[in-house]
Amino acid sequence: MPEFLVKAADERGHVLEKVESGASEKDLRDRYAQQGYLVYSVRARGLTGGRIRLTRGGKVKLEQFVIFNEQFLTLIHAGLPILTGLELLIRRQRDPSLKGLLQKVHERVRSGELLSQAFAEQGVFPKIYTTTLQAGERSGNLEEVLSRYVSFQRLGLAFRKKLAASLVYPALLGIALVCMLTFLMVYVVPRFAELYSQFNAKLPAMTQLMLAIGVALRSYFLLIAAVAVLAVLLLWYWSRTPDGADVLDHIRLKSPVAGEIWLKYQIAVFARMMATLLGGGLPLVPALETAAGSLNTRVISQGIRSALERVREGFPLSRSLEETGVFPDLAVEMVEVGETTGALPAMLASVAEFYEQDVENALAAAMSLIEPIILIIMGGVVAFVLISLYLPIFSLGASGSI
Repeated sequence: MPEFLVKAADERGHVLEKVESGASEKDLRDRYAQQGYLVYSVRARGLTGGRIRLTRGGKVKLEQFVIFNEQFLTLIHAGLPILTGLELLIRRQRDPSLKGLLQKVHERVRSGELLSQAFAEQGVFPKIYTTTLQAGERSGNLEEVLSRYVSFQRLGLAFRKKLAASLVYPALLGIALVCMLTFLMVYVVPRFAELYSQFNAKLPAMTQLMLAIGVALRSYFLLIAAVAVLAVLLLWYWSRTPDGADVLDHIRLKSPVAGEIWLKYQIAVFARMMATLLGGGLPLVPALETAAGSLNTRVISQGIRSALERVREGFPLSRSLEETGVFPDLAVEMVEVGETTGALPAMLASVAEFYEQDVENALAAAMSLIEPIILIIMGGVVAFVLISLYLPIFSLGASGSI
């Protein structure tokens, strides 16, 4: 089921925001109303990945959104009012999707809404962004919290670019391996099958196997390609469901090498996010709610929500994270030191820096092993295909059949 961000108030007037799964907005509104809540809004969750999804299917690159915030921060620092700053940036905005969103935000702010509420009502911006703006508005220090958010996004973008750059060469090798195998099996092997069919000689078993595979692939290539594309699409659709996302998350985290790297990367993102929110003046509980709703790994998000309930009961954050069984011992110990010394935001930033560096080192070590492994596999496959195809030629030549 899809996920929605629900904003409601209880009978005491306490406002809460939670991410809930439901069949529709109406279903969630009815559910919360029956529990005695006053529902303010129910909207589909925005994503916090490399792109910000729009309601009409368009996309805004996260880099463009970061540039907008850098320019917006500069205008606020220069003393311009928020409305004036938005007007200037809207006129200079070249991306039509982002420009349309900013125009809607400008209209809402001009009608009296808070900036954070105007961005939140669009339903497509990251929750950490709207929460950060809200914290800045409440504390009267919008410039500082916006500066923290821009720094957070800069570091995140730089880190993701480093990871992507380290994966380019192995990806190219993998693509080359697939293309080479496809060419050999679909074009080269069937040609040898036609050649050997002219001789009444018994072929080696490995040659017979290779020829049978090549002829079958050539005969049913379109069908196999269609089935493969359909399987990928079904897997992608299944991964978007809650059950599919949970299964894939568990598989990803349990994988031998990649699982540990992925876990450390998500811990770094969580720590960086919490350091930004707490440093901007947001209380611990709302910061945990925002982080849980912003991470794209369901296993870790559920662990954070479990820790959130323990924090609400009065337990320290370090102990609550430890009880989830998801967070590494070192991260828990560093959080405990931050709580003890009263410097939790700074310690969380140190946790993020430590795990970001650890991920870079682990990924570099993994890539240094993966690249030669792929090259060995490529060489082994080519050698096996060539030997299986040319072995009969030597055998037939030695027996005088050709």
